[in-house]
This record gives sequence, C-alpha cells and structure tokens, in this order.
Amino acid sequence: MIIRIDTVSTTPIYVQLRNEIVKGIGRGELSEGECLPTVRQLAADLGVNSMTVSKAYQTLKAEGFIETDRRRGAVVRAGVQSGAQPDERYREKLEGELELLSAEAKIKGFGREEFIHLCSMAFAGMEG
Repeated sequence: MIIRIDTVSTTPIYVQLRNEIVKGIGRGELSEGECLPTVRQLAADLGVNSMTVSKAYQTLKAEGFIETDRRRGAVVRAGVQSGAQPDERYREKLEGELELLSAEAKIKGFGREEFIHLCSMAFAGMEG
C-alpha cells in the first residue's frame, strides 16, 4: 500500500496518515491480522516525526481499526462481520459528517444526484 502525505496541506499529518490507513483497510489493501510497519520504520519511510505516526496509530486504535500487541506491534483489526449491525455511535458520526458534506456540496453548486453519485462511486471503490 502506498501512503500519500501532503506536507503543505492544512490537514495535520497524523490525520492524513490515519485516513490513508483507513482507506487502505476499506479497499482491502490491508487485511485483518496484517502487521503495520513499526512507528519508527513508518516515520523514517515518510520522513516525519515518530510522534506523528504514534499519534495516528493511537487514533486508529481508539477508533477500533487496529490493535496493538507488544510482540507484533500494530495489527489491522477485524472489520464488521457480514450481516452484523453497524455500531450506533458510528452511525451518528457518519450522519453528522454526511450532513456537513451535503451542505458543502450544495453551497459549492453540486446537485443531489451528483452528490449521491459521488458517494456511490466512493463506496464502490471500497468493495474491491
């Protein structure tokens, strides 16, 4: 998996790193049980501070995307089982973020159908 970080972006690097890893899991580029690089290794590879990578890993762990093990390091955590109900707290977060994205899209001139099409295409990209 290739991780892209934009050092001139206003988005903090740890957030960009978190987002890239989540997208990698969603696309199937990172699978359940796969070990992520060590904090030091990933920091060296990306040319960022190791505390930045550590913060991204802590965020991913708190959100349930990875687990940490003293022997294996950071490991991709199992996703939702097929047929299981999504977490209700996540549903609330998703609704809030979609509401904000919908408002921004409307303000920027996107129509409903175009917005839904873009959402559909993004989700399809996660289905492998």
